[in-house]
Amino acid sequence: MRFIIYGVGAIGGTFAASLASAGHDVVGIARGDMLKAIRANGGLMFRTTTDAQLVNFPLVGAPGELAFRPDDVIFLTMKGQHTAPALEELRAAGVMTEAVVCAQNGVNNERLALRLFPNVYAMTVILPADYVTPGEVICYGAPKRGLIDLGRYPHGLDDNVAAIATAFNSAGFAAFPLEQVMRSKYGKLRDNLGNVVEAALGHGSRSGPLLEAIQAEAERVYAAAGIDWVAVGNADPRRKGLMELGAVAGITRTGGSSIQSLKRGTGTIETDYLNGEIVLLGRLHGVPTPLNAGLVTIGHELVAKGAKPGSMSEAELRARLGL
Repeated sequence: MRFIIYGVGAIGGTFAASLASAGHDVVGIARGDMLKAIRANGGLMFRTTTDAQLVNFPLVGAPGELAFRPDDVIFLTMKGQHTAPALEELRAAGVMTEAVVCAQNGVNNERLALRLFPNVYAMTVILPADYVTPGEVICYGAPKRGLIDLGRYPHGLDDNVAAIATAFNSAGFAAFPLEQVMRSKYGKLRDNLGNVVEAALGHGSRSGPLLEAIQAEAERVYAAAGIDWVAVGNADPRRKGLMELGAVAGITRTGGSSIQSLKRGTGTIETDYLNGEIVLLGRLHGVPTPLNAGLVTIGHELVAKGAKPGSMSEAELRARLGL
């Protein structure tokens, strides 16, 4: 089994470095400054709570540079707004029946993948990691680097799930095969609704009454849509003793995916596929979603202005949301 990590960022970089260090066959697909930096440095600088090491693994700039094999497992680790073109590139590169694992935030990626490929898997990733500087990824999870829920999409288990879980367990993660894995992904979506709040207000702002109101709106939508979900945030009992937020020497954590996007000035943000998913479900099922709709607009404004993390005050954000 060969692991193809499509998108070597915070999540993909942690996957690639951890699996390669554990002796697994890994190939990364990276682009832009990250691709240049890894090649120039002779590997990915991977920092954890226990050490820092330069991890080398084969790296290409596009799927078309690879000769895919039947035993390949392809992990999608790019942001949701980049999934559709990535899938088209995989199809153009000859991918057919290989396993495609959506290890991303949101719940739309799996459906897009299943339209093109028959063997699609959903993976919920609870993994505190940063990618801010090209060529470097920082993982704060300890003692396990992250918690992983995994199953076939839309549901089910098979030999691939078992093999992937075994590989991740050997690489420092705690992996849990789940027959109804999308329950976990909807729980993670609920948690990720605060990502844009953190981007607007700064690191450490993803809690309190504001986030509770945003999540309550999502729960009303879930109920109307008949969506079953399970909590995977701080209330998840599996976290205690398995994966908690640790310290990395000399590093202050940047925060979640959206704040990292603003800090790097990527020009995009995944809010459409997080808060925007709640807005879509609300429109489909007749549930108003003014808070999440307002956050989608604010997220795009932050990107359009080239705003830095923490550029809004909480009072300003509340006023914009009508609170």
